[in-house]
Amino acid sequence: MHLPLTFPPTFLLLGRRRNHPSPATMAAVDHRLHLFIEETSFYNRIVLGSLLPAELWVPLPHFLQTWLRNYIGGVFLYLISGSMWCLYIYYLKRGRYVPKDCIPSRRAMMLQIGVAMKAMPWYSLLPAFSEYMIEKGWTRCFPLIQDVGVTAYLGYTLIYLVIVEFGIYWMHRELHDIKPLYKYLHATHHVYNKQNTLSPFAGLAFHPLDGILQAVPHVVALFLVPAHLTTHIALLFMEAIWTANIHDCIDGKLWPVMGAAYHTIHHTTYRHNYGHYTVWMDWMFGTLRDPSEDEAKKAT
Repeated sequence: MHLPLTFPPTFLLLGRRRNHPSPATMAAVDHRLHLFIEETSFYNRIVLGSLLPAELWVPLPHFLQTWLRNYIGGVFLYLISGSMWCLYIYYLKRGRYVPKDCIPSRRAMMLQIGVAMKAMPWYSLLPAFSEYMIEKGWTRCFPLIQDVGVTAYLGYTLIYLVIVEFGIYWMHRELHDIKPLYKYLHATHHVYNKQNTLSPFAGLAFHPLDGILQAVPHVVALFLVPAHLTTHIALLFMEAIWTANIHDCIDGKLWPVMGAAYHTIHHTTYRHNYGHYTVWMDWMFGTLRDPSEDEAKKAT
């Protein structure tokens, strides 16, 4: 069963009485929503069924199961990816990627982990709500890549990422420019303002509302462009790995990626390099500061 490639939200298909949707349209919508619930239930069974006794999670409402799955998945991904990355760059390859005097102390990293762990239950609400809205048919999500074809899927995903990049840039910038937002939310993250205070664990060390606001563009994109459910979930969870990467202070020198060298400048100047994945938004809006130029100035 196929819906139109534009995938209008279900409430637009069924919510207006004058539309009188045909039985075929209603059947297609029901089938699509069923696939969404089937898929999220499958993920719940994989994570919760592998880690918890059935009597602890099976009786829970579907929304709480989804939140618990996202919480457990987020904690594991954050701690495992951060620990492995720190072990490699600070101990196994000590001094190779990060100068020894710039390696953060264990105490600094533990404080970052503590901030992130306090925020994680709140962070997990955002993907739980986005999946709820998808399951209700309020977004433009589609369950299967074959519903649109590989070419359209890649195009939609690219547009999704552009929306996310644009949204995160402006959300991040406003968290700096609007003084109360900075003072009460974003300043929690910017206590890490030197190379020896930044680590992969700082990537999720935010005030809970700050972290949620910076991820909201992922959810907004669902209402603007058709998006694949699994890809949306994967990209949300990839944020944990990406933010760890851009806080490790290692210059990957891969243009146009907004790597750690750019983001370290952001943590020391507060007025540059607000972008997320790439340098393009900072370049377009005049806030880009290139680390190579900084190195050239230091050399002279």
